[in-house]
Amino acid sequence: MTEQPRIAAFHPIECEIVANEEYYYCTCGRSKKQPFCDGSHKGTGFKPLVFSSTVTTHEALCACKQTKLAPYCDGKHCHL
Repeated sequence: MTEQPRIAAFHPIECEIVANEEYYYCTCGRSKKQPFCDGSHKGTGFKPLVFSSTVTTHEALCACKQTKLAPYCDGKHCHL
């Protein structure tokens, strides 16, 4: 059985994403710096998702870790 991520929150977290910056999105749900990785996945099968944007924007990043559009929220938390 594949290890499932922890649900960090039942709502998305709005974040400013600065153009051309590299971000590390937490996929395990263990990070204390949600929605970003703090290294808490070590020893698990998880690794952070690296992403960036070509424009500065505000985005709703997934905190339930169930989205199909990682790192972005797709509303899955409404059905948990």
